[in-house]
Amino acid sequence: MEFNDFLNSAAIERLNSQSIENSHYGGVDLSRAASLKVEKELYNEAEARGMSLSELLECDEYDPSPQACPLDAFERQLALAGIRLSGRTPTTVEQFFQNAPTLLPEFMLREIRRGQSMRPELSKLIANTTNIASNSYTPFFIDTGDSSKFSLRPVAEGADVPQMLVTEQNHAVNVSDYGLALKASYKALRYRTTSQFRVLLWYIGFQLQTDKMAMVVDTIINGDGNSNAATTINTAVSATLDYDDIITLWSQFSPFEMNTIVCHINQLKTILTLAEFKDPLAGNRFQKTGELLTPLGSTLIRSDDVASDLVIGLDSRFAIEEVITQPLIVEYDKVIEQRFEEAVITESVAYAKVIKEASVVMDTVWT
Repeated sequence: MEFNDFLNSAAIERLNSQSIENSHYGGVDLSRAASLKVEKELYNEAEARGMSLSELLECDEYDPSPQACPLDAFERQLALAGIRLSGRTPTTVEQFFQNAPTLLPEFMLREIRRGQSMRPELSKLIANTTNIASNSYTPFFIDTGDSSKFSLRPVAEGADVPQMLVTEQNHAVNVSDYGLALKASYKALRYRTTSQFRVLLWYIGFQLQTDKMAMVVDTIINGDGNSNAATTINTAVSATLDYDDIITLWSQFSPFEMNTIVCHINQLKTILTLAEFKDPLAGNRFQKTGELLTPLGSTLIRSDDVASDLVIGLDSRFAIEEVITQPLIVEYDKVIEQRFEEAVITESVAYAKVIKEASVVMDTVWT
């Protein structure tokens, strides 16, 4: 999505209405927040404990949020520093640097994560997220070739109990580091408001999630290096996708459930305009809310990283696992010391197949 389109999206309108100014915090006790001094050492401690600064501030020894408090611990630090994120006179980036430079890296991280939440489709593709302490991960291998070996059935006296064989895959999945350096001169940012700046940060998070969706799509189609590429079937007629083809794709999932369809916008439009899916009520819902109808109970997800001739069906409960070595971070030293000449945003993530049969690819153009 282009940046201008992103600015005009419904998600931006919703998030713009969510700010500290929209919370009633006149009665919030800031005394404990005032007793804290947020410096680089706190970032170091948070990193050593595998936390973000926001999470560290919520610990008992710092400033845990009382029940029903309208501000979390980090927002109380912003309020204490007089940082305004919206309203008629939002704080400028220069004022942010002057009043609370050590809060800026965590502010950026939180807003980038908020931008990530604007692509909730990624979470709909993931069965599980695993955090590990290594840059190499070996997924499970579950032998589903002969389900009768582990099917529930009466066991005669002295007979072998059915067994499900679970081993490790032959090849480990490398968890790669991904980074983005956001370069902007202080001159270009100093008079921008935090309200403007946060939209840029939202877009970064939004794009990061989009890129990770492309990684998921690649893993579904091609596998994770363990000879587990998705099974590919063809439509009945090349260069044509009709209702019978969707039924054929759906039928491949016993005993699984095709609860998700992922495809390029071209195929998405084809599915949306199939006569069988032109339910007036469904069309009315799409026109009012933008919520896509669900063919055969499947959630439709657009990903233009899927080849335009392919349609992916999957059971998202069993298909893909997300593996994280290092969660999203913003290198705070550079932001604090260099007055934002460069902000490096990094994350270490990979995707692995859980059960191969939980995803099937349909090719609509074949010979």
